[in-house]
Amino acid sequence: MIPRQLYDSDHQMFRDSVRKFLETEAMPHHEQWEKDGMVSDEIWLKAGEQGFLCPMVPEEYGGVDTDFRYNCIVNEEIGRSGCSGLGWTLHNDISVPYIVRYGNEDQKKKYLPACVSGELITAIAMTEPGTGSDLQGIKTTAVLEGDHYILNGSKTFITNGQKAGLVIVVAKTDTSAGSKGISLFLVEADLPGFSKGKNLQKLGLKAQDTSELFFQDVKVPKGNLLGEEGRGFIYLMQDLPQERLSIAVGAVANAQAIMEVTVNYTKERKAFGTTVASFQNTQFKLAELAAEVTSAEVFSDRCTELLLEGKLDTVTASKLKLLTTDLQCKVADECLQLHGGWGYMWEYPVCRAFADSRVQRIYGGSNEIMKLIISRDLMK
Repeated sequence: MIPRQLYDSDHQMFRDSVRKFLETEAMPHHEQWEKDGMVSDEIWLKAGEQGFLCPMVPEEYGGVDTDFRYNCIVNEEIGRSGCSGLGWTLHNDISVPYIVRYGNEDQKKKYLPACVSGELITAIAMTEPGTGSDLQGIKTTAVLEGDHYILNGSKTFITNGQKAGLVIVVAKTDTSAGSKGISLFLVEADLPGFSKGKNLQKLGLKAQDTSELFFQDVKVPKGNLLGEEGRGFIYLMQDLPQERLSIAVGAVANAQAIMEVTVNYTKERKAFGTTVASFQNTQFKLAELAAEVTSAEVFSDRCTELLLEGKLDTVTASKLKLLTTDLQCKVADECLQLHGGWGYMWEYPVCRAFADSRVQRIYGGSNEIMKLIISRDLMK
């Protein structure tokens, strides 16, 4: 294995604590959470007590003011554990950072401490039924009337949608201004006119609550505008590299975990009087995957370094997201094949990984959008 220079002994101690926590507090309950369609509130509160939620939040708001490496460790350990229902990645890496970066002092004091403790779960509502990855095509509107914005529209496929007490909603404040007419709003879940649809039934990520959200004449206080009006699209574009890095980190970790499970399985599984691991096809398949996963980890670590230096650009993050999520799906598919019929059984980790990994090529911007971003850079 190639030594990872990104992490030191302090990071390893943190990693050990996250891994132990997941093994004792999450993994034994994950099957029940899959049946329930969501994880418990208790696991969020326990994670908050241990400092696993929003570690990048400044100390004055209850966080520990770390850098993104600690977020990466949480993501890697979730990917390794197979506890795909935990919505911490969305909370830690995507929605809460918007409040940290663009929120005013009142907003930070009001929301961040509860985000860190796990008492307040967040979501970000971008996708709409007819738009998919096309953020400029959203139809949700926010019209200023006196001291409130009147919010109307709907969103879908919203991670943490059922449990979220605070949702960052992407809406148009000027329907004639294109991307310059998009703004972000902090919308509390108990506001009149804000309703949540049913918990959506999905191919994978069965323990992760995912919802439709509806807004009918919701009066959002003017003070809940996040950042400046009309700059929402810019904020989203600035933060997408971190989101895509976050997805990639989890993808590589999950691929590594499934590789490990499969290597062990093929050493034990017997066929034609010998172990599956003894076949050249098995050895060559696993060798190819191991080489690709190692390469992906090196690329992912380098992109994390670039993020820490403030140099991770959209094109590089798109390349990483494209490569790692395609690879995650490839690893899950090939490893399932090496399990034979047992790989198709839900009780086996490789089956869950196969189902859970598929969405990685869709959210955070579909991989087709990643190719478009990369190709435009090549052709300019």
